Amino acid sequence: MDYQNLKFENENGICILTINRPQALNALNSVTIDELHQFFVTEALDDSIHLVILTGSGEKAFVAGADIAEMQSMSAEQARVFSQCGQSAFDMIENLQKPVIAAINGFALGGGCELAMACDIRIASDKARFGQPEVSLGIIPGYGGTQRLSRLVGKGRAKEMLFTGDIIDATEAYRIGLVNKVVPADELMSTAKAMAEKIMSRGPVAVKLTKAAVNKGLEGDLASGLALEAEMFGLCFSTADQNAGMAAFLAKSTAKFIGA
Repeated sequence: MDYQNLKFENENGICILTINRPQALNALNSVTIDELHQFFVTEALDDSIHLVILTGSGEKAFVAGADIAEMQSMSAEQARVFSQCGQSAFDMIENLQKPVIAAINGFALGGGCELAMACDIRIASDKARFGQPEVSLGIIPGYGGTQRLSRLVGKGRAKEMLFTGDIIDATEAYRIGLVNKVVPADELMSTAKAMAEKIMSRGPVAVKLTKAAVNKGLEGDLASGLALEAEMFGLCFSTADQNAGMAAFLAKSTAKFIGA
């Protein structure tokens, strides 16, 4: 399928997905949101893709936010639907049965920060900037910012960012736990690809079940999460990958996983 605002390429199982609206600092309009949703329910499910790296085109922005020009004249009902469409697309990313790494190359503000938070792992360029500045526009985040930010950095820090709308640099984002790693701008993609390759060398079924256990476990209490973990732990022992992994460990060799 041809996309207007996305481009992607498959590099030996690693899909590099790029938000491609550099003239608008990759701002998320309705078309882009629809295309993200479409990508993650079609192309991302291709068996030849094992992991997705999500980034923005150009050197200035990952995603600078939602498209304010498009939002300005919305009615309350239109805005609610706009929010729900973005939330649905980001939920697809969060719940994809494959890892998604955000390679954050510049501004990740508003919807851009929310998009990054929907990914499993966030690697930031030292030029990246983060924030949820919606209150300065008289609105609140609509793509999950009030929910995912507090889960990542804690309630107090999240409220500070959400109430003030302040923009923070990559170093501060790392300090508070918003990103996993900060690297020089010219090392961003190589770092993301190196992490992707390491993840892909592990048991595919185990990685998939680990993602599901973490995501689902956070939705309930500890007891429910532990019960889920035990079920998925047991499920691993019905796979060829478990046999391959443990046999290779005992033989001091490299496991050859088949993803089953």
